[in-house]
Amino acid sequence: MFPTSKIKLIAYLGIALSAISLFVHLFIANSSAGGPYKVHVDDLYPVQKIWHRRLWGPVSSLETLHPIANATPRKKHPAPSGDNGFIYAKIYGGFEKIQSSISDLVAVSKLLNATLVIPEIQSSLRSKGISTKFKSFSYIYDEDSFISALSKDVVIVKTLPSNLKEARKKTKFPTFSTKGSESLNFYLGRVLPKLKESKAIGLIVSQGGCLQAILPPTMIEYQRLRCRVAFHVLQFRSEVRALGKRIVGRLRDFGRPYLAYHPGLVRETLAYHGCAENFQDVHTELIQYLRKEMIKKGIIKEELSVDSFSRKRNGSCPLFPEEVGLTLRAMGYPLDTLIYVAGSETFGGQRVLIPLRALYPNLLDRTSLSTDQERQAVVGPELPLPSDIPYPPPAKPSDELLEEWKRAGPRPRPLPPPPARPFYPHEKQGWYGWIAESETEPTPSLTDLRSTAHRLLWDAVDYYVSVEADAFFPGFTNAAGRQVDFAALVMGHRLYQTPSVFTYRPDRKTLAELFGNITDNLYHPPRNWTFLLRSHLNKSLSTDGLITEAQISKSRSFLSHPLPECSCTTPNPNLAQYKGLEECPDWMVRDLALVSTISKSQSEDEDADLLEDDLELDPEPDKSDSNRGSDQDEEMDPDD
Repeated sequence: MFPTSKIKLIAYLGIALSAISLFVHLFIANSSAGGPYKVHVDDLYPVQKIWHRRLWGPVSSLETLHPIANATPRKKHPAPSGDNGFIYAKIYGGFEKIQSSISDLVAVSKLLNATLVIPEIQSSLRSKGISTKFKSFSYIYDEDSFISALSKDVVIVKTLPSNLKEARKKTKFPTFSTKGSESLNFYLGRVLPKLKESKAIGLIVSQGGCLQAILPPTMIEYQRLRCRVAFHVLQFRSEVRALGKRIVGRLRDFGRPYLAYHPGLVRETLAYHGCAENFQDVHTELIQYLRKEMIKKGIIKEELSVDSFSRKRNGSCPLFPEEVGLTLRAMGYPLDTLIYVAGSETFGGQRVLIPLRALYPNLLDRTSLSTDQERQAVVGPELPLPSDIPYPPPAKPSDELLEEWKRAGPRPRPLPPPPARPFYPHEKQGWYGWIAESETEPTPSLTDLRSTAHRLLWDAVDYYVSVEADAFFPGFTNAAGRQVDFAALVMGHRLYQTPSVFTYRPDRKTLAELFGNITDNLYHPPRNWTFLLRSHLNKSLSTDGLITEAQISKSRSFLSHPLPECSCTTPNPNLAQYKGLEECPDWMVRDLALVSTISKSQSEDEDADLLEDDLELDPEPDKSDSNRGSDQDEEMDPDD
């Protein structure tokens, strides 16, 4: 018994000493840190504040830019009469082409002193299966607001007069199929004489616009008219705006900023630029089929098969979601960053977003931030479409089956093969359905046409959310190419409305070169690589990015870069190199001075306190370090 008691005594003594040691440790920790394992929020606040500024703005060099297209007192012109005749137009294409084309049509109507009939959006006609509650234009936009807001600029009517309607049905009026950048001479020399002669003409707009992007300096009022139409007058109908505001409100309810990201993975874009080999299997076949059709129509004047990897390296193809996630990670965005995925079409579906979702789990879109009932309210009441589910043939009566059995021939005989299993819609509908069954793409069904019309609404909602975002990152912009795209319109709107808010303008060729240097270490890049990427993207946010963007996109798409015509600036040496920017009028300067005084007084104290910590957080590397090869640099910690 004694050895057992001695062992127990030693055990109890050890437990007591351990407990005393634990209490002493907790007491010391509590005395030195102010609480048991408690970190003071005041100690972390400066670091959080600095990183918040670096990741979410504002861009101080662009804070002096202000929209002026709807603010300045316009020159007094006689009231529009529209005496020369009526212009009616058909607009083909998706949301971005529609948005850009309408502003051009208004400017052309003013140029020709014509009355504009509300344009017909071909993707949202009632024949496409949309709700009977709406017509073509009113399916997306507020028609009455559009007419009244432009009453001092252009005469706009909902329909042609009855006598001209009949003449139009008999095709008595000339119709012009326009290019995306028709010149002034085309309208003044060819269209205007026909308009005065016949009192009505038709325009077919299918390339996202019908007027050249750059106009003479004497026509600055026409450029500002385009800005007023696109950024002020052209309002979405109330149901679309309500859903957009609701989604933005729910994103704000998280209590932190959000970043909008448009992948730019659109089948037409991928086919036009020859990016098929960057995908696999059925994706490649679908892209190549569309590219072959574009070659037949003369849209593309290249070979069917091109080196997609070289196209990717020269920046012609969109950034993949994985590359965007790694880019945001290198910029320092935390893992809990809210990312809103915009756009009604992401070629390949949710599968291509898996790498981005693995890096940033808070990947949201309109379906995750709204209910089915809320989205149905935007679509409106729709008639049910005829079902295309293949029904089995009706069962034969027993006496008929008996007669067939008697006429079947001598016995014994093998049983007939079972009937072929029918293919149901969920097995063959969608982006992959027809490619395995035929060599030609089938004619869109009424269900497909209705889905195309719905995508206009979802793009409108996503456009609203993207413009209101705290930061925007485009996976692809084609402002320098043949047609305008969704991301370019969003970037132009943000540049006009809130120029100092973070809008990244990445050079995809530069990013492709950077990613090409670390193919073996994508998730553990060298520190110098991270510095180079941050330097490039930070420059794209500032004046340097604006000047580069103007050189690339200004000549092709005015709305993607509405500077300098639609903005003004207060004195700012950073914008001195941007030619053509006007100084804001005195009345605007006085109003802005009051606001800036309040904001500066609140931020000066914070900047003085945070400057020292700011330098310590991200010291600029030595020049010798920046010139070394990326393979010689020390590896960066993933959470650095």
